[in-house]
Amino acid sequence: MGFYARRIFPSLVDYALRNEEAAACRARLVPLAHGTVLEVGIGSGLNVPFYTAQVDQVIGIDPSPALLGKARARRGTSVAPILLACAFAEGIPLASGSIDTVVMTWTLCSLREPRTGLDEIRRVLRPDGQLLFIEHGLAPDTDVARWQRRLDPLWARISCHLERPVDRLLEEAAFVIDAMQTSYVGGGPRMLSYLYQGRARPARP
Repeated sequence: MGFYARRIFPSLVDYALRNEEAAACRARLVPLAHGTVLEVGIGSGLNVPFYTAQVDQVIGIDPSPALLGKARARRGTSVAPILLACAFAEGIPLASGSIDTVVMTWTLCSLREPRTGLDEIRRVLRPDGQLLFIEHGLAPDTDVARWQRRLDPLWARISCHLERPVDRLLEEAAFVIDAMQTSYVGGGPRMLSYLYQGRARPARP
């Protein structure tokens, strides 16, 4: 892990996602979590203050020790116990069917293998569990999508992927989307600000 990944990138991620628009999105979605919660890509812990007493505990995983350090400093802002572990979404170190709610915010764009990560999320969820998500991804506007695809190879080297079709990826991974809102959020570049926000559940066999 190089200097950029260890020192610069974690601070950039924390700064970029610490804004009023993102906080408003978190405030609407995260309180829907209940029971035993797995947060995939907990990052610097910006969701931590939004968990409610409906949550028994939050298990937060992230592959970045630097981001986990920031999340550790925010644990005191939560009413629920927060357990942190360094792990990738593509290999979640939990038993199958052990999780009531998975929370995933601004994470799918950074997974090396999004299908593998979603398969792991579905594996650890109980059959009646839920996935709560806020993700940026492929925009419906042709011009915006063209720029997303054009810039994605470069952007992914320094940050994350721009053009992932979140709804399609969820459906291909055998999730049923129960509720979803899509829109441009905030005043940033449109190629970065098209959000998919909603709730999904594992499809029944």
